[in-house]
Amino acid sequence: MEPPEEKSEEEFLKTYKKVSRIGKQVKKYAQEQCEKESSLLKLAELVEKKTIELGANPAFPANLSRDEQAAHYTPTANDDATSETSVLKIDLGAHIDGLAVDFAFTKDFGGEHGKLVEAADEALQNALSVMKAGATNRDVGKEIERTIKAKGFKPIENLCGHSIDVYDLHAGEEVPNVERGGYTFKEGDVFAVEPFASTGAGRITEGDFLQIYQLIPSTGMKIRLPRSRELLSKVLADRLTLPFALRWYKEMPMLNLTIRDLDKNGVLEAFPVLKEIEKNAFIAQAETTVRIEKDGVDVLV
Repeated sequence: MEPPEEKSEEEFLKTYKKVSRIGKQVKKYAQEQCEKESSLLKLAELVEKKTIELGANPAFPANLSRDEQAAHYTPTANDDATSETSVLKIDLGAHIDGLAVDFAFTKDFGGEHGKLVEAADEALQNALSVMKAGATNRDVGKEIERTIKAKGFKPIENLCGHSIDVYDLHAGEEVPNVERGGYTFKEGDVFAVEPFASTGAGRITEGDFLQIYQLIPSTGMKIRLPRSRELLSKVLADRLTLPFALRWYKEMPMLNLTIRDLDKNGVLEAFPVLKEIEKNAFIAQAETTVRIEKDGVDVLV
């Protein structure tokens, strides 16, 4: 894959219109399939395949994080985990030429945490109502925090939404889930907005489970092992700097050893599962991607 060419404004808008349409279709499909399919591996494979069939590519591996997990759980190649009785966050993305939409919803399969799901959903809608050119991310974080706390839960203070750029899902600016920040939104900005509501402490930490990586651009490192160079070339051709799942390369020999070698050489960034610091807590997430306009937002998914 060659480095992306800069698009004209007309091409940018045309591509985003297409990926927005596909994102909406993928979200609807995922909502339908998660009711039918309890296997997390099969669900992930179905929605990733659907994204490709519709004319885009996954912006990142399907994140299917349960209960106290907030993000970054994607199934292994032989995963037997299911969604049964879980509070399941279904976090997906689609991209065309590196222009991406990022979106998520939560299903309460146990039937005991409907109000938690409502808190995240309402926080997202209230956040969108205050977003426009000239508003600040602090304004949005304040609204998210107010909404979630009013429902009796805690916002995850060390997770946030994020600006999106070409082949860069986390492009430097944030949309906090609490009242902080000083960035002023500008027309044309693209942001993923993702409130997280928790029954626990409202903070996350890294867990041990790790199945998602992405290439770090321009490291300048020389990779000696042939199998490591082969995987590096494959990932670069497939993904450039977008995240990938280990199960996508399960046919590669000695994959785990190869990943460790690339990691040791500093060419990979790891995304371990993120989970609540409080045991037995539950987390709900709602997310969409928007383009900032003069008097509001264009909701892309």
